[in-house]
Amino acid sequence: MRRYGFLVSSIGVACAVALAPAQGPPAAVVTARPASATGPSAVPGSTRSLPLHPLTRARTRSAAVAEQGLRRTDVPRFFLVGVVWDDPDAELHGSVRIRTRSAATGTWSDWQDLDPRHHADHGADPGTAERATGAVRGATAPLWVGESDGVEVRVRADTGAPGKDAAAGPPAALPSGLRLELVDPGDTPLPQDSRAGASHPGGPNGKAAAAFGGLAADARLVPPGATWTPSGREDARHEPLARPGGEAAERRGAGPYTGPRPPIVTRRGWGADESLRNGGFVYSATVKAVFVHHTSSGNNYSCAQAPSLIRSIYRYHVQSMGWRDIGYNFLVDKCGTIYEGRAGGVARAVLGAHTAGFNTNSAGIAVLGTHDTSEPPPAAVTAVAQLAAWKLGLHGVNPSGKTYLTSGGGNLYQKGKSVRLDVISGHRDGFSTDCPGRRLYDKLGAIRSAAARYQGR
Repeated sequence: MRRYGFLVSSIGVACAVALAPAQGPPAAVVTARPASATGPSAVPGSTRSLPLHPLTRARTRSAAVAEQGLRRTDVPRFFLVGVVWDDPDAELHGSVRIRTRSAATGTWSDWQDLDPRHHADHGADPGTAERATGAVRGATAPLWVGESDGVEVRVRADTGAPGKDAAAGPPAALPSGLRLELVDPGDTPLPQDSRAGASHPGGPNGKAAAAFGGLAADARLVPPGATWTPSGREDARHEPLARPGGEAAERRGAGPYTGPRPPIVTRRGWGADESLRNGGFVYSATVKAVFVHHTSSGNNYSCAQAPSLIRSIYRYHVQSMGWRDIGYNFLVDKCGTIYEGRAGGVARAVLGAHTAGFNTNSAGIAVLGTHDTSEPPPAAVTAVAQLAAWKLGLHGVNPSGKTYLTSGGGNLYQKGKSVRLDVISGHRDGFSTDCPGRRLYDKLGAIRSAAARYQGR
């Protein structure tokens, strides 16, 4: 077993120390940081990776890979789970089911399904530097399960041809290197007035600013150490943006239609360990569109737990899936609190990994939860509209309009094709996927109209 230690500075950092991604974990890997080494602002956490095994005696070699899994009741606490495999281009054709044991009560949950296509439809565009590191892995969507200390998982390959009787043919082969990821996000040592679920402070107070460092990328928006980006309506020409080279610039000609900036919890505010991600920032030239997502991580979280859920997704994206940072540009919880996602500055055109093929010149906003059959909370829908109005207004873009993006490659559009899309689109508009869930997708019309009103159109 290999162990890695990380140290977080108690002051603001312009960019994080790069952590070279591993080429693939051994049988069991724990990445952790001792709480005693980091001081009062530490957010310790860990990721444990466990290999899956055939569940039944196999008569043939092909049958050995038709069903894999494990059952463990001797693991340290974890809060979020997912399954990964070696080849990011290999699709998992089958089902992934999991149940967990509550650390508080000792009772087992019902069986739950994990979405097996999380990497296939999210992630960096094909051919990009982030996608070509050799460390990227295929993965299911992560699932928030609350504090747990036992787990059972079953991965079963589809049998027969699609649309045919399940007994009509042999099982599909499962991807190689299947592993279960158990994520502990650590504790949240934030000042009470900056926790999710508290009333919006409209900006950080002195106590919060003294306790946490801020990224230099947002230095013109928030004081160093802030846990909140304050709300306000300012002339969009004076919001700090970034050109492709990374230099800051004032926006010229943004026009009169600019939505007010909503309050945004900074990465420091939700406890991001900046030593986990790759160093530096990567930008697009502009933001022409917003893609709306759901995290497909379940709805069984409280608003006070949202920072822990985001830290868990961050660890899963970076340590388990091999991405350079969390994929989404922003996240929104069920109470309507907005959180900064991928590092680089909330007002800037940060290149994310959220809509495979259409990450360039777009921003990804993910609602925490699963909204295939569950209605998104009105507060979350309102927050998405407010955030989209502000972000698009910085670039003079009408939220209710249409735009053209060039595909970087995917299962709907070939690489290089110019695609006409709604300025506010769902993930499924750029890639064949269920994301952002039918119920949230049905709200996009209302989100476009509300965002346009917030811009004064």
